[in-house]
Amino acid sequence: MNGKRILIALLLAFGVSSLSCWFVARKLVVSAAPARVPDLPIVAPARSIQPGEVLRPEDLSIVSWPGNHPVEGALTRTQDALGRQALFPIGKGEPLIDRDLSAPGSGPGLASEIPDGMRAVTLRSDEVVGVAGFIIPGSHVDVLVTYHMATNPEPITATVLQNVIALAAGHEIQPDPTGKPADVTRVTLLLSLEDAQRAVLASSQGQIHFVLRNGADHSDSGIAPVQLSQLTGHAAPSPAPRRAVPAAPQPVHHSVEIVLAGSQNAGTSR
Repeated sequence: MNGKRILIALLLAFGVSSLSCWFVARKLVVSAAPARVPDLPIVAPARSIQPGEVLRPEDLSIVSWPGNHPVEGALTRTQDALGRQALFPIGKGEPLIDRDLSAPGSGPGLASEIPDGMRAVTLRSDEVVGVAGFIIPGSHVDVLVTYHMATNPEPITATVLQNVIALAAGHEIQPDPTGKPADVTRVTLLLSLEDAQRAVLASSQGQIHFVLRNGADHSDSGIAPVQLSQLTGHAAPSPAPRRAVPAAPQPVHHSVEIVLAGSQNAGTSR
């Protein structure tokens, strides 16, 4: 009888111990689990948006975004995006970021596509070196200039800007929807103020050339300017030295002394 009571007591003690361990372990697991961050409401396009489009109410929607992965600069109110132009392509459902839109109140047109701190500069070239019309708004280009230096008779071509974006080709700020190239002689570039100064100076020195590049290529090569002699393998003839002109002879002055009776006068004759 006593043995039976002892067995029952041991079983009860084991059960209570197991239940206590389970409760403590569960509490530890719950306390170790990270607290759930509530989702964030953000503004996203209801359809794909192309550069230059002005956002309207029907283009926008509010979506839930994971709160533990916030997006810096994401808009949370649709009224903050209305009437602003898209500067870059934006996919449906992607977070709408403030820097991807024109400045509030800037209105439509080219000026609205210029972010703060940037400038739009138009450079002229001919149709052939303008990549035969294949530069369209949004293209990435390098800018070269061919010029002559006063101290060097050879023409020189130098790269003055790399990987800059074309805002407009001619008077068009939107690519042709059919993809047809347009022969233009003027390209408007989006530049920093420093690069805008370089572009203006280069355009005043010689012929501007545009070189089309892949938009995904962000490399910046430090290539040196090229001279004509590097293409032909022959150095340009040096300018003939100037002949020295002899100095004009200086006049010679003679002194003549005249002696008169009873006096002595001196005079100078030339």
